[in-house]
Order: sequence, then C-alpha cells, then structure tokens
Amino acid sequence: MVDQGPEELAQNRRLAPQTGPYILRSLLADVPLSADGDRDDIEINVVEFLDSNLYIGTSASEILHFVQIPPDPQDPSGRPSYILASRLPPAYHESQVAGRPGVQQILLLPKVNKACILCNWTVTFYSLPELSPVFGTTQIRPCNWIGGVDLNLGDEASQQDGRSPSVTVLVSLNRKMRVVKIGDDPRAIRTIDFAGSVMSIRRDSFACVADARSYALLDVDRQLKIPLFPISSLDDSGSTGGRVEDISGNTGGGISRSTSSAQGSYTPPTEDRSHGRSKSLGTFMTGKGVQTASGDRAGADTPDIFREDSPAPQIPPIQRDPSPGSNKPLPAPPAESIAAELPVTPAPAPVYLKPHIVSPTPQEFLLVTGTGLRDPGVGMFVNLEGDVTRGTLEFETYPDELVTDGRGAGVEPTAGNFEDEEEGYVLASMARKFGESLRYGVEIQRWDLDPGEGDTQKYWLEAPVDNNSDNENQTTGIGLRYVLNAGETFFDEVVEALRLKRFLPFEPRAMDESILSLRNVDSKAVMALEREPKGHKRRPSSRSKPGSWEDLRNSEELQFAQRLGRSRSHVVAWSGKDVWWAVRNPLILRLDANLSVLSSYERVSGNFVSTNRPKIVEVINSLRGREAKTEAEFLGMGYIRQRAGLLLFLSILDALAQEPSETEYRAAEEALLEGGLDPRVILAIIPFLRNEIVEGDTGIWVHGGIRDTADKFITNGISDMSASAIKDINMSGHILHFLRRFLAAWRKKKGFGSIANENEVFRSVDAALLVVLLEVDRSSPKGPPKGKSVRVELYDLVDHGMDCFERAIALLEAHHRLYVLSRLYQSRKMAGEVLATWRRIVEGELDEGGEFREGEQKVKEYLTKIRNTALVEEYGVWLATRNPKLGVQVFAEDRSQVKFEPTQVVKILRERAPGAVKDYLEHLVFSKNHAEYINELIAYYLDIVTSKLSESQEARDILTQTYSSYRALRPPKPTYRQFITDNTINEEWWHSRLRLLQLLGGGQGSASEYDVAAILARIAPYSEELVPEVIILDGRQSLHEDALRLLTHGLGDYDTAINYCLLGGSSIYHPISSSLLPSPANRSTPVTRAEQSTLFRALLAEFLKIEDISNRVEQTSSLLSRFGPWFDIQEVLAQIPDTWSVELVSEFLVSGLRDIVRERSEVSVGRALAGVENLKVSAEVIERRAKGGPSVEA
Repeated sequence: MVDQGPEELAQNRRLAPQTGPYILRSLLADVPLSADGDRDDIEINVVEFLDSNLYIGTSASEILHFVQIPPDPQDPSGRPSYILASRLPPAYHESQVAGRPGVQQILLLPKVNKACILCNWTVTFYSLPELSPVFGTTQIRPCNWIGGVDLNLGDEASQQDGRSPSVTVLVSLNRKMRVVKIGDDPRAIRTIDFAGSVMSIRRDSFACVADARSYALLDVDRQLKIPLFPISSLDDSGSTGGRVEDISGNTGGGISRSTSSAQGSYTPPTEDRSHGRSKSLGTFMTGKGVQTASGDRAGADTPDIFREDSPAPQIPPIQRDPSPGSNKPLPAPPAESIAAELPVTPAPAPVYLKPHIVSPTPQEFLLVTGTGLRDPGVGMFVNLEGDVTRGTLEFETYPDELVTDGRGAGVEPTAGNFEDEEEGYVLASMARKFGESLRYGVEIQRWDLDPGEGDTQKYWLEAPVDNNSDNENQTTGIGLRYVLNAGETFFDEVVEALRLKRFLPFEPRAMDESILSLRNVDSKAVMALEREPKGHKRRPSSRSKPGSWEDLRNSEELQFAQRLGRSRSHVVAWSGKDVWWAVRNPLILRLDANLSVLSSYERVSGNFVSTNRPKIVEVINSLRGREAKTEAEFLGMGYIRQRAGLLLFLSILDALAQEPSETEYRAAEEALLEGGLDPRVILAIIPFLRNEIVEGDTGIWVHGGIRDTADKFITNGISDMSASAIKDINMSGHILHFLRRFLAAWRKKKGFGSIANENEVFRSVDAALLVVLLEVDRSSPKGPPKGKSVRVELYDLVDHGMDCFERAIALLEAHHRLYVLSRLYQSRKMAGEVLATWRRIVEGELDEGGEFREGEQKVKEYLTKIRNTALVEEYGVWLATRNPKLGVQVFAEDRSQVKFEPTQVVKILRERAPGAVKDYLEHLVFSKNHAEYINELIAYYLDIVTSKLSESQEARDILTQTYSSYRALRPPKPTYRQFITDNTINEEWWHSRLRLLQLLGGGQGSASEYDVAAILARIAPYSEELVPEVIILDGRQSLHEDALRLLTHGLGDYDTAINYCLLGGSSIYHPISSSLLPSPANRSTPVTRAEQSTLFRALLAEFLKIEDISNRVEQTSSLLSRFGPWFDIQEVLAQIPDTWSVELVSEFLVSGLRDIVRERSEVSVGRALAGVENLKVSAEVIERRAKGGPSVEA
C-alpha cells in the first residue's frame, strides 16, 4: 500500500462522508486568543458553556467570555452568533519555579451562580454569568484540581428546606483534599488525608480520585479509601486494591474490604449535612491584590485561607505528547514543596500517564490505564465498591482527553440523564499513526455494549478541514469537554435530504447515452406509448413563477424540515483557534453517507459503478426492528430505505453489472415499499414507462436526497427517448420481473389513507404494470393460460379494476390484446363493449394472445347472462347469422335472463337472419318439444327437399339408387330408415329429408295432424323418389293396402311393414330412440287386435306376391311363424299355394292346431266348471229350503 501524502490525505478528508456516530459542527471559529493578535503560541485549555454563555480558558491565563446572540429569524440555518463580552485575567499566585499553564479549570456552579477558576495552581471565585469576583480576595493555592461535584444531583436542584442553596466540591491540595461547601460564602467542612490528588469525580459520598500514579475510591463522609490500580500498568510500586483503609487519622491499620464496610446501612449524606458543623474557614481578611512585576496577580498581601503552610509532597510530572501543539500537561506544584518531601531513590523514574476518570452511570466509574503514551490504553469499569464491572475498553493509543456521552443501554433513567441519548459512547482524544504521519483526532466507541453483545466497531473523527486553508494537516491535539448545558446545532444536510421537493419526470434534461438494456418494444405499440391519454395531467415543466402554489408548498416543506435539522450536544471539542460541538451524527446522515460510500457514480460512463449491493442490503437489514425515537429519526429511516432501495434498483439497471441475486431483488423491493417511495420516481427512470406517469395538479413531491439521486441518474445515465428511439430499446427480463413484483405489491396498497395523491399514484402504477405484464407475456404461448403464468396475473390485473381505464384501453388496443380488453370491459360491466370486442375477434381481427377459443359458444353463454334485451337481440341475430344452430339457442334458452316469445323470434329471424328460421324451429320442436311448430317446420323441409329434387337430377338418382341398394340386401337387414341414416350424405337437403320423415311419421301428438292432401300435392311430382313419404301419407289416409304394398314391393322393408301392422299404420318413421310400441300420444285410442289382424292379412297377401320366390317363402313363413295367432288357419290355408310343402308352414300349422286344441280344452274345462258351479248352487238352495221348513202360501 502506497502511503498518501499530506495533500492527498487532506483531500480525502474533504471528500470522505461522515459515517461515524459523531460529527464536529462549528461553535466558534478563529477565536481571538491574543488580545493584540501578535501571539501565535496561545492555546485553548478548557471550554465551558452555560445558558448561552461560552467560557474559554487559554494558556495565556485568560478567560474569554462570549455571549450567544440569537439567530436571525430570516436565516434558514438558524445558527446563533457569539460576541466577545469580556477578556478576564483570573488572579493567581506567581510560582517562582513552576510553569504557568494558564487557565486549568472552569468549574461552573449554576445552583449558586458561582464559578471556580483554577489558573496557574490558584483557585479564584466569580459570579455567573458575567464573571465578577466574589468572596473578596479569597483564593485556594496551591491547588491541583477543583471539582468532585455530586453528579447524582441536577445542576439546577433547588433547596427544599428554604435555606440558601449550596454546592459541595472537592479541592485537591498537595498534601490533602478538602471538602468545601460553596454558597453565600466558601466554607471548608472536612479534610481528607489524601495527598497529591490531581482529579476527582463524585457520586453521592463516593469519589473516584487519582494522584500521579494510581486510582483510588474514597468514601468522603466516612473517610475510607479503597486503592484500585496504578495508572501505568508498568508501575508496581504501590498497593493495588484488596483492603479498605481508614484515612481519618483515628486508626493506623487497614480494614478488610466488605460490602458492609463500603456501604452497609450507611446513607450517603446530602449537601445540607454540613450546615450542622461548627468548623469554619477562619477569619477572611479583606484587601485588594495588586499585580506585581513578576506576574503575581494576587499580590504578596492577598490573604489565602486555603493555602498550605508546609511543603507538599512531590507530584511527579505527567508524561505528555512532546509533539508541537499537544495539550499541555498538568505541571508540578512549586519546587519548594517538592524538594522537601520527595525522597531520593536510585531507581529510574517510572512512566507517568495522565489519569482519566469519567462516570458514565450513577453506579460506575470508567478509569484508563496503559503502559506508554503511544501504547494502547485500557478502560476499566469499577462500581462504588471498587469491583470491576463490564468488559474492558481498548483504545488504539493512550488518550489525551476522555469524555462519555449518553445514558447507556440498559441503564435506568435518572433526573440527570433521562434526556440523554440511550446509546452510550466514549470519546477519546489521541494521536495515531497513519503510515509515516502522526494524526490527531478522536476515537469513538460504545461503552455500554459488552464485546459479545454487539458491534465493537471504532470510529475515527478528525477536525474539519478548511477548504481555504493552506495547512491541511492536523498537527495539534483535540481537546474534549462535557459541558454543563447542551448547545443546539443545525444540520442543513438533514433539511436538504428530508425536505420534500417537487420531482419533475418530464423536465427536459441534457442527457448522455442510455445504459439500460431493455427488451424490444413492438413498433406497433409506439403510438400508444407516446400519446398522451386523456386524464394524464402534466404541469408545464418550467419552474413556477414567484408567489405560485409551488413556492408556497416549498416554503411550507422548508419550515417543516427545519424542525428536523436541530440537534443538541453536551460535548465540545477544540483545536487551535476553533471550537466545535461534538454532536451526534443523525442516523439519516450516517446511513446516507454510508450509502454514498457504497455506491459511486461515474459521469463519463453514466453507470453506478462499484455499487456494493451486499453492503447496501446490510444497511437495509440494519433498520429492521429498529424503533424510531423521534420524528426526525422516523422520517430519516423511511428516507434511508427509499434511497437504499433506489440505489439497488439503479445498480440493477446497469447492463454491465452482474445480474442481482434474489436476496438483492427482494431487499430493493421491500426497501422501496417500506420506505414509501412514490413509484412514479421509479417509472421516471425507465424511459419505456415514463409516459405512464400521471402528475396530477399537485405534482410529485419526494425527499430532496431522493430527487437528487434520481435526477443525477436520469440526467447522466439515460438519453431522452423519442418515438424512433423507443423502437430500439431492449428491456431485460430481470428488470421487467422486478418491476412486475414491485408494481404488483404497490397495487395492494390501494385504499391506504397514508398515500398522498392516491388517484394519480395508482393510475400510474396500473398503467405501468399493464405495460410490463404485456411485455413479459409476449413470450407466452398462444391460448388460454396454464398454471400460474404471467397471463393469469394479467387477467387478475384487468379483472379487479384499473384506475387508468382509458389508458389501459389504449395500451391493449396498441398491443392487439382484444380478449384482455374484453375482460377489462367486463370488470366495468360494460356488456356492449365486451360483445363488440368479442365480435371483432370472431370476425378475424388480430388478437395476439389467441385466448378466445370457441368464441361463438362464449358469446352465446354470455348473452344468456345479461339483462339488456337490445344487446341480446342484436348479438343473438348476429350469432344466428354466423352459426344458426348456436345462435337460435340464445332465443330459446330457458336459463336466459331475457325471454322472447317464439312468434317474436320467428319474426325477428325472418327479417334479419332468414337462414336461421329453420334451425330455430327445429330447436323448438326437437329440443324443446314445442309441437305447435311442426307444420311450419314441415313446410321448410319440403321447400328444401323439393327444391333440391327439382333442380338436381343427381339428387333424384341418389334417392332411386338407395331403394335399389336396399332391396338388394339379403335378410336380415336393417330397416330402410336405419339404412339411410347409416349411409347419410352431409348435405342440407339430405338431413332435411330425414327430419321430414321424422316429423311425418313420428309421434308428435295431435298437433301433428298436418294437411295430408297439401303435402301429397307438393310431393306428387316426386312420388317415385319420395316413397317413404308416400307410405306415411297413405297410412295417414288409412290406405293401408297401398302403404303395405309400397313397403313390400317398393322398398322391400319387410320389418317396417310388420311394424306398420302392429302399430296400426299410425307411425313408422319415428326417431331411432323412440319406442316401437304405440303410446297414448300417438293415437287417441289403442290399436285393437282385430285391426292388427286385418293389416296382417293384407300384408300376407302382399308377401305372397313377392317376385323373388325365396324371399316370398322366407318372409311368408317368418310372418306366419311369428304372428300366427293373428291369422285364421282356414284363410291362410286357402291363400297358400298348393305347391308349397306343408313343412314351410308347419310351425304355423302346429301352432294353429295347438291353439285349436287348447281352445277346445279350455271350452270343455269351462263347461265342466260351469256344471259344478250349477250343482253347488242347487245344493245350497235345497239346504236353505230344508232349514226354512214348509211354508203355506195363501
């Protein structure tokens, strides 16, 4: 890896997005550290902020007091300004040997409106906020540290007992510590025997303190100490924990540590406890200090009640960064005190590190140990008993400054921290090596997560780079401070990202060549895709004039978004002459910057190159289950989802990129849907779908960051497509399928009240989805869909209603999808348009899908379901004209919603579809059994048959030939009716003749009493060809002998002749499925045996006249054998030729004689039974007379 030079590093810092949890925002720039501006060696030592007052302590022993000026109401950023109110040189005692570090501490006590300033080892007191001296000339010196305010008490806690407020602080002197109560005056209430302390942090009565070498835990009230561990882990000179020591001076030995000794039943005292003590600070002497020539601002005569009179033990110098501009160390106190106490040892001096103590929770302290200034540091948590809790923190190098921010996950809120963020961070200022260069910055990490519970990622934050500065390297350390009051910062980036701006999909743009790889679009559809459908409202693309509705909307959106850009922070940072707020980087900016890193756009190629799709998916997944705590965070999470999904989609469009995985597809889809991105933005990116966008009267409004991303891609990545260019577009399959899923999911949101401009949005979605499905369906095979195909989805789209109805009609017409168009009409119950579209398909107009199979049958079924009489009549006639047999069913269907009278139908058909009249009558007669229309139907059949015979000799020859062929058949043979049915000719006249025979000879009841004479007159010229018809008509006229003669000799249909006799000549050419036996419907009275016998005798006479002797013998013998009982033996014997052998009629004779014998026997038995019955009656008469006795007749 090649090391970057200073200029390259500075450039990278300018361009690098801020993805860390904190960001530095300017609080005050170019602080006038030198009053005359002639010194460059002055540094900022400490910063405090309270109630719009900024206090800056410098190494020049001055405090700069700045007052905050409220922002100008017209300033959109809302940033306040600061003016220098005063430049205060705190009083201090000049040391002869110790250095002058300047202002070391600014301790603000808002509860008592006092400030304690530690400057050059001297503490002085001032009032707030103007920093006027108080307590006369009272000082504390030499002092190493003043602090130890109870962090468990709020800064503004008020007295509940009516007494004056006071605050207890800890003062670190060289030989001891003092507990001082500051109220109306300072009062020492306790002395703690702990020498050389340089830092203290207190919770209730427990203070964690540090001297130059180690940390310890003090019980301030009970004067107990628990040694903890050394600051430098290489220092093993002192004891490390294990025992509780009494430092009150009453005992000389240690006490074993236990829970009871550390806390027990002891209740920590409040601040008011010291008011009961009688101990005082002594008599305060008054006087005015005069600064001497040596720089002693207090003067030799200034009284110092807190000054130690005896020499103090040495506080070893703390090792600091020797590099230029680093934070100055805490110098040792005056040399006089050091020389008196420090024993001389031959051992080499140990490494002294600056102690760091912070208290992130009410029950814990965080302490830092290490081995060297450039070695890693370790943060350790101890509780109020001195026990180590939590896991350790690791710092890249030993910190120069340390602060914590945030309540911490799982920590119970208290009065002092309930407004803090839940996530707890530790910020450590340090110097780190990058290559060969040493850079100063802030290392940031979470302190409230154990290593196994979450991400231990560390972040590096450097001071902002001034674009106009020549010195781009950060060569000075960064100071950190957790100030009393939170300051407010304003994020323009949040406002710009979340503010809704109008998106103009049809705005003219200067564009490069397109990078899309889209599917080929049928040139026939270009007209429909280009034209502006009715209802697609677009406002002019030019920007609105001032004062227009759009300006008003922009103003409202800006005002709303400005509320979201405000943030507060307690942490300040400084370096050089600049002071910043170290403010939490809003979630939206962090993730937005991360997305910018993961996706880079190249202007030259017009591609989103090196887009890290898996990492973007991780960003999307990181939002799952995360609950927004503020309105800004809620909107920001939605924005991040939108932008992440949009970036994934744009990378999918890259024709050169690898095809996305299913996970990436689904992540992009879910992010866009959950984020609620207006789908019209996606449509605007696709030239093929842009024309389907409906802007409406109010336009399209999206987050500013979304608009910028989409505009950049459209401007630089897609050329403005004209009608001719659309023909050359190719839409790739995976893009189509993504759009198909995305738009289908959007349609499911219909009816959600949270969707703005719902009408325009769903009109656009429906139209675009229709276009996509039509394109995907182009590759589907013709015909009805099979399984869960895209065609089923297309049907479902149009069946369940489309908001863009007129546009959908235009698109379907352009794509020649007439059947789908008919389904669209059906969804609106537009029966007329449905039937008109189906008629176009049936009549041969192009339908690309080819789904409308058996169209005439579907038209017929649809007509039975609608209630519009005019439509049923119109399309019923149309269908009857095309397909008479099917069309007439429309008018005769019982299930039809519209009923027609048959006479009305016949009239309609005769006028508008004469070719269907016959079929309608047939349907009535044969299917519906309406016998009243038989005569009319017979007339139609006769017209067809006679017309054919009159004009075609061939037809006459065919009929004649059928008779010859049938007669030539040897028995057993079918009936003539069966014969001509089996050998049918597929011509209308032939089928009409079969139906005519069925009507003339069938059983249609009394209504079939047609005009025989009229029919005979019409068929008389064709009696030779229409033999069966003549036979039927002879039977109707009771000319049975003629009929039997024609059956026997004209046709040779012997079985039919026999049936004729059995049925009494009433019906012979009935349908094949009809019963051969007479039914009450065929005759008014049953056929008697006598009638049958008469007909059989006539038939026997005709059989005996058959020319073929073998047929004659065969048929006669069969007739006599089967139906002998109907004949008289004597008559038969008289008719049978004498030349016939008796054997030919033996069965008849045997049967006849058997019948005679049976009849005679039956007569004899009958006579005998009658005689017996007569004897029985005579016996009964005699018996009754005997019983009655004699009677006398008068």
